[in-house]
Amino acid sequence: MIPGDGIGPELMLHVKSVFRHACVPVDFEEVHVSSNADEEDIRNAIMAIRRNRVALKGNIETNHNLPPSHKSRNNILRTSLDLYANVIHCKSLPGVVTRHKDIDILIVRENTEGEYSSLEHESVAGVVESLKIITKAKSLRIAEYAFKLAQESGRKKVTAVHKANIMKLGDGLFLQCCREVAARYPQITFDSMIVDNTTMQLVSRPQQFDVMVMPNLYGNIVNNVCAGLVGGPGLVAGANYGHVYAVFETATRNTGKSIANKNIANPTATLLASCMMLDHLKLHSYATSIRKAVLASMDNENMHTPDIGGQGTTSQAIQDIIRHIRIINGRAVEA
Repeated sequence: MIPGDGIGPELMLHVKSVFRHACVPVDFEEVHVSSNADEEDIRNAIMAIRRNRVALKGNIETNHNLPPSHKSRNNILRTSLDLYANVIHCKSLPGVVTRHKDIDILIVRENTEGEYSSLEHESVAGVVESLKIITKAKSLRIAEYAFKLAQESGRKKVTAVHKANIMKLGDGLFLQCCREVAARYPQITFDSMIVDNTTMQLVSRPQQFDVMVMPNLYGNIVNNVCAGLVGGPGLVAGANYGHVYAVFETATRNTGKSIANKNIANPTATLLASCMMLDHLKLHSYATSIRKAVLASMDNENMHTPDIGGQGTTSQAIQDIIRHIRIINGRAVEA
């Protein structure tokens, strides 16, 4: 467990409480990572994840006072562990009032290259070059992941998001790789969409999307747009998968620094991320009971935190979720 910055530490305490009441057979090794210049904390975190192969983390604030060559802790974790697939599930939740209903989108973002390669330099004074790296190997890998996920999830369509009309080589290669992989999955409909049109289509008719796959930067933007469509960053969980390791966190990677320690943070995204972790660990029954309890609590407006228009507190929401867990587990025993 990496509590992170902002609201991360308080929400991780609530996760432990929920796990305890749900009798989840998981022990956490807690590792603290800060945004300072000391490299030892991030090395310890990487070693811990390599030992345990899975982690639940809060977001780690990026220190903007450090030199440009300094990579963010979040980026170091993803690249060091080759967590190449960022996956979020944006789904309309009960009791949350939004403009659009019936949204159910899986977003797959390439997590290790693109504009986030940290390759920038000032060639002459006042002129900065920033390199965007797109490789065939990693594009094929993320496309294969998206189609396999669609197949395993019973999804019908994959949309590749790109800007190949302008970046003909870089995004053109990404799109070509997606088409190559799509040919091996004839049962899944494949289409492609330019990224600027994608954002318009998302806010106009999001129900048209099923599974979406895209390079790194576009994924960051689309993740945030989709989180907003279903109610905000406090509601959507995310996961980062590699061949060996997996790290689970909130979808938008927002520290929530402005609301830290005020007991008003929405615990939904962090708890749903913990459910994704439990599913990854094959502890499906525990994930299901916690997820059902979270959704049942969301249906009660009195438990809504301020971010979704309510006046409830984090503690009240957690206590209500624990109450629902007891009800769900009690019914399971009686059955």
